[in-house]
Amino acid sequence: MTMFDTVLVANRGEIAVRVIRTLRALGVRSVAVFSDADAGARHVREADTAVRIGPAPAAESYLSIDRLLDAAARTGAQAVHPGYGFLAENAGFAQACAEAGLVFIGPPASAISLMGDKIRAKETVKAAGVPVVPGSSGSGLTDDELAAAAREIGMPVLLKPSAGGGGKGMRLTRVESALLDEIAAARREARASFGDDTLLVERWIDRPRHIEIQVLADGHGRVVHLGERECSLQRRHQKIIEEAPSVLLDEATRAAMGEAAVQAARSCGYRGAGTVEFIVPGTDPSQYYFMEMNTRLQVEHPVTELITGIDLVEWQLRVAAGERLSFGQDDITLTGHAVEARVCAEDPSRGFLPSGGTVLRLHEPQGEGVRTDSGLTEGLEVSSLYDPMLSKVIAYGPDRATALRKLRAALAETVTLGVPTNAGFLRRLLAHPAVVSGEMDTGLVEREADALVPGGVPDEVYEAAAAVRAAELAPPRTTGWADPFSVPSGWRMGGEAAPLAFPLRVPGGDPVTHTVRRQAVPRVEEHTVAVEVHGVTHTFHRAGDWLGRDGDSWHVLDHDPVEAALSGTAHSGVDTLAAPMPGTVTVVKVAVGDVVTAGQSLLVVEAMKMEHVISAPHAGTVTELDVTAGSTVAMDQVLAVVTPDETGEEAQA
Repeated sequence: MTMFDTVLVANRGEIAVRVIRTLRALGVRSVAVFSDADAGARHVREADTAVRIGPAPAAESYLSIDRLLDAAARTGAQAVHPGYGFLAENAGFAQACAEAGLVFIGPPASAISLMGDKIRAKETVKAAGVPVVPGSSGSGLTDDELAAAAREIGMPVLLKPSAGGGGKGMRLTRVESALLDEIAAARREARASFGDDTLLVERWIDRPRHIEIQVLADGHGRVVHLGERECSLQRRHQKIIEEAPSVLLDEATRAAMGEAAVQAARSCGYRGAGTVEFIVPGTDPSQYYFMEMNTRLQVEHPVTELITGIDLVEWQLRVAAGERLSFGQDDITLTGHAVEARVCAEDPSRGFLPSGGTVLRLHEPQGEGVRTDSGLTEGLEVSSLYDPMLSKVIAYGPDRATALRKLRAALAETVTLGVPTNAGFLRRLLAHPAVVSGEMDTGLVEREADALVPGGVPDEVYEAAAAVRAAELAPPRTTGWADPFSVPSGWRMGGEAAPLAFPLRVPGGDPVTHTVRRQAVPRVEEHTVAVEVHGVTHTFHRAGDWLGRDGDSWHVLDHDPVEAALSGTAHSGVDTLAAPMPGTVTVVKVAVGDVVTAGQSLLVVEAMKMEHVISAPHAGTVTELDVTAGSTVAMDQVLAVVTPDETGEEAQA
């Protein structure tokens, strides 16, 4: 079979860069596409050709089938690689590619359609002998029918979008009284993420393990599995750490689950790389249940590549070009251990809310046993328009302990100043005793998250910030005469020089005044600063007002009390509701003059495909409303003001 000459990559960020890397290795010309927001992005720079496909909103660019097909036609592309996310599991896109004479590098549209409908998928694989999770049956259930099915199954239950994946729109509901509100919220998220608000409900298995099997199928009838990946470390139903193989499975269970995954792939006529996901009770791995099939390349595919030596993107291309798999099931061996961490634009200190900003300084680890897949470059603007994942750091070793140790070290080495990320949180998570021992479940991260987020800002951070400012006040070194009155030495008659005092603050925190003795200003380098606190030397990366260490970062600003009082709004305190993250207001439920109760939902702000409900801090009246549905807001921007009722009942409350 003949390999393609030109392939269009219908995606952005780290996965586009990853696909382009394999295309280059195969000698295939790559075509990148970009929105206005990504004109200077890394995937655009690394591709052989790049085509603008529209403005920043995904609906007008990366989700526009017509614009993608036009870009393919204009560049002479013969095939399209969808990556993951966006249109990767869109049967209409796969069909449109076929009708345009393009090869869609993925499964047939029929397989995408079947497995993309979780309700039909469960029925299909069940008929093929694959065990499934107990849940609702039938499609197009109303809110009341879903609630009734949930009550029949028994609480707790998991609400899931039928058309979705990646944890978007999933809602764990433990209380019957909350069912209708949770169903409404799940429908909104599903509609926003997938354009389809059809839901199903499944029994929730407490403390489950999430195990997925990688499958690979050619167009000539051969289907193999490449072992499993453990994906139990999740937050808000989204994976953050993945590894291969799983410590939970023995060889017999691995073989049985692998065969079940192969049968699931055969049941839908699958072709290419895909993943069959199972939920597994941690107390009995032999009792596994099919959850869904992802008809695309997975974010966590590198861990499988490292332990099998198989380039999955290469085999996606070869299979799409009509080649037969050159290996069978008995030829596949799993060697060593690999672990991956997803670095996301989110701020653990603010409840993991999405973050954004400009990448001021970047260092991503690479080397023996360490791989970073990334779409980042210095100067890149990270907005709330797209998915929050920025990069993936992957470590490989001969055993699990070595891989974990290498990954912790690699995350400590990761520097992304200008954009708050979860890298430091992930490093601490990987050192958690339950993770080290392999005794994990999908609820572990939520239970332990607070303990893994440092409380407050360490003293040495303010010490380093003050040191940088003190160094900036020092006059340039010269061998000639210097005007003594221009030197900020703090000299005064009959006494020691006054220390330098710097009022500082971090966003959302209280101001702190930190002093530096003029005679002992630490040496500050261009990109680093080292300070000594309590006999310990701490070295930070620095860029502008940002400091970073061991994967954590802090934005330390100068605090001006007068400016703080004059800027923003005249309101303050608990009456004011501010945006917890940069994003878009999607729902406004109140108007000025409305009387509200404590905890009542007032607005919904969406960023990076995540909803955040803004609730009334107390009973009262909405006296100010500064946004409407569709408004774009900055972090900490005032949204509304709720003035408390001055009644005896309210005072008592």
